[in-house]
Amino acid sequence: MFSIEQYKREWLGNIRPDILSGLVVALALIPEAIAFSIIAGVDPKVGLYASFSIAVITAITGGRPGMISAATAATAVLMVTLVADHGLQYLLAATVLAGLIQVGCGLLKLGFVMRYVSKSVMTGFVNALAILIFMAQLPELDFATPGVTWFTYVLVAASLAIIYLFPYVTKAIPSPLVTIVVLTALAMLLGWDVRTVGDMGALPDTLPIFLLPDVPLNLETLQIILPYSVAVAVVGLLESLMTQNLVDELTDTRTNRNQECIGQGLANTATGFIGGMAGCAMIGQSMINVKSGGRGRLSSFIAGVFLLILVVGLGDLVSQIPMPALVAIMIMVSIGTFSWSSIANLRTHPRSSSIVMLATVAVVVWTHNLAIGVLVGVLLSGIFFAAKIAQLFRVRSTISDDGRERRYIVEGQLFYGSVEDFMAAFDFSEALDRVVIDVSGAHIWDISSVQALDMAILKFRRDGAEVQLIGMNEASETIVDKLAIHDKPGAMDKLAAH
Repeated sequence: MFSIEQYKREWLGNIRPDILSGLVVALALIPEAIAFSIIAGVDPKVGLYASFSIAVITAITGGRPGMISAATAATAVLMVTLVADHGLQYLLAATVLAGLIQVGCGLLKLGFVMRYVSKSVMTGFVNALAILIFMAQLPELDFATPGVTWFTYVLVAASLAIIYLFPYVTKAIPSPLVTIVVLTALAMLLGWDVRTVGDMGALPDTLPIFLLPDVPLNLETLQIILPYSVAVAVVGLLESLMTQNLVDELTDTRTNRNQECIGQGLANTATGFIGGMAGCAMIGQSMINVKSGGRGRLSSFIAGVFLLILVVGLGDLVSQIPMPALVAIMIMVSIGTFSWSSIANLRTHPRSSSIVMLATVAVVVWTHNLAIGVLVGVLLSGIFFAAKIAQLFRVRSTISDDGRERRYIVEGQLFYGSVEDFMAAFDFSEALDRVVIDVSGAHIWDISSVQALDMAILKFRRDGAEVQLIGMNEASETIVDKLAIHDKPGAMDKLAAH
């Protein structure tokens, strides 16, 4: 339930660390936003404006304090075809519609679906993102990239040394911020020939303004943008909610998923009206924020505002930041994000859990699509779970002294995964006067199990046995009464038809 006091604490309960961590995140957002704009095929200012807008609005309306949201690769790659075929204005319209869809998801309280994402999928998701974050830095270490030399590696190593060693001196100032300041100052003073943020693309020099997307308001436009908007909405919420779960675990807190859906939606809707592309939560920047001490809404707000100040008011200075410093920060993030214990756990965890984790990692890294990887992981988790539950199912029987009555005792979960074992447990060739099927130790779940129950009862009746079904719990009785046909007129005719 919303509380004014809690909301106030989320803004003012951690002021100094939030401000400092927000400054670090803002600097880390700049090359990412530019790169994601290039991926989508639009001007760098589209990604930079989006990162400012989304970070600020989710800070105000989101459900997870301290989580950083901005323009992301996950949503940018979904817009490539739309931009190529129809242009920037259709991307802006699709961004607005995607935001409205996300708001609808929040109002419908669809955040609960995250409870069905297993720990193995979460671990695979985190590991895959760590790998993708590291892979995204490789072009900045490739000698084929203009400006990359052996000296780049020296600067990356020096930056990593500052990042990991400076906390032994003091933790009052985030070491990534120190890294950026020190390397930028040295590069400017000593005139190092090194690749900089300015080499990524031109920074905007004006504030964003409110504009309606210049597209026809008709059904044809809706048909064009709707598939992209739905994809962006789903992928954006998936990555945001997964990142929210991770930050919740890191900070030992629990936050509102449905509110996060609404916050993400409001941010994307507003962003489309100021010339920005769709975005979502960013695990890399969120990890930087948390590890730098950011916990409250102020950190995300400062990140967004300072980003805009940097690119618009201090663009000349920001463009001089050496890329090796930012590369080192993202390498730190990838190392810190990866669940190293999951490697050792491959020996001790159940094989099914390890397969789910590895499959999620492999699919995400192969496709660069978080939604597909998580979907594969969830499906595999469901299959393994169903197989495990089916193994706990059994049917045993006893025969009366005169051999004329048999009692079948069903135990466990009767569902589509166990109906084959259920049917195999009955001996329909046995000549009996009476059959009792006792399901007091079982639960009947779905239409497959009801149909199997119908089939068993009708087969015994066809052979002249009286059949009694006993022990159903209330939930099982409800679904059987609704779907079963064994006590309805014409049931034997329907059996014969099979």
